[in-house]
Amino acid sequence: MELAQRLQRIPPYPFLELARLKEQALRDGVDLIDFGIGDPDQPTPPHIVEALCEAARDPATHCYDESGFGTPEFRHAVGLFMRRRFGVELDTTSEIQTTLGSKEALAHIVWAYCDPGDIVLVPDPAYTVYRNNAIFCSGVPYPMPLTAQNAWLPDLDAIPRSVARDAKMIFVNYPNNPTGAVAELDFYRELVEFARQHELIICQDCAYSEVFYEGYQPHSILEVEGARDVAIEFHSLSKTFNMTGWRVGWAVGGAAHVAALSKLKSNVDSNTFMAVQRAATAGLTHFEDFAEERRRTYQARRDAMVEGLNDLGWRLEKPKATFYLWAPVPSVHSSESFCKALLTRCGILATPGGAYGDHGEGYFRLSLTVRADDPVARIQEALRRMREELSVSFD
Repeated sequence: MELAQRLQRIPPYPFLELARLKEQALRDGVDLIDFGIGDPDQPTPPHIVEALCEAARDPATHCYDESGFGTPEFRHAVGLFMRRRFGVELDTTSEIQTTLGSKEALAHIVWAYCDPGDIVLVPDPAYTVYRNNAIFCSGVPYPMPLTAQNAWLPDLDAIPRSVARDAKMIFVNYPNNPTGAVAELDFYRELVEFARQHELIICQDCAYSEVFYEGYQPHSILEVEGARDVAIEFHSLSKTFNMTGWRVGWAVGGAAHVAALSKLKSNVDSNTFMAVQRAATAGLTHFEDFAEERRRTYQARRDAMVEGLNDLGWRLEKPKATFYLWAPVPSVHSSESFCKALLTRCGILATPGGAYGDHGEGYFRLSLTVRADDPVARIQEALRRMREELSVSFD
């Protein structure tokens, strides 16, 4: 049976290919150092696990969550988090939607608004979910190049007026995957005005808002006056609390946009398991101490990797947020050929930049989520292998 055209029009999900390469290398006996997928390597905090166990024993959590938007307790915890962290006040009855992590909501918001032929403005390089779901809806993804020269922010002035006029949505993601870039409030103000002018919906993927360093704090787009009229923002507990497998997060923004997402979701899922929502509530209620400890852990890894790569010939700045490093590939290499060299000659798994779009070519991404007894020592071992096995030149 032939696959639907919507599925044939998109390339394979890049992390499935990474998983295949990883599995093959391990079968071949390679001592693999995995900097591929961004999956936190530390366990979920014990108090969240304990809250789940207690909640799962309560039969009241075993049925459907018929609230539509998520349990009142979880939405209240989200509201407190958004107020403490960003100074954003939300109506917990209409401006918060519980989600199965952020990935499904990023997909479903496209389905809620995008008709065949609608233009969706997507960053390039970027997480592939934005582009691919526009294609699934028979929409037209229009790439916005992200470049080092523009601090990895889209140049809104470079979007043709005719394209902006006909576009329905615009996706942004800060702190950014894969580049590690951040956005300041001036950019968000410009973006909100752009959306107002062209009657666009802003979809801001904020999954990495709590992975930051040295006193820097990323912003929510909802800090900008009037943003909720044109924006919906997506958060996740996956990266903040090492809960990628739990599938719990939230969307916040104007009531009309949250209601649209909720209506779509009510037809395709039945909300997050209520015991998981209780556990997530426990996490959000006591997040500061754990979050700071986790940031120190990633900062030590970031420093070791950036300083080591710079000793090998790179000229990288330390990112202010995320647990990713985005680096140019050496001369004579494409993104794919360099990552293959890392794998075959060094036993190192990295992600080629081209997997994130045409404008990711020439770069590769390293995730600092290293599964090892001593992750910093493992990073140093990777750097040793690169020093001995690779010739690095940027001429």
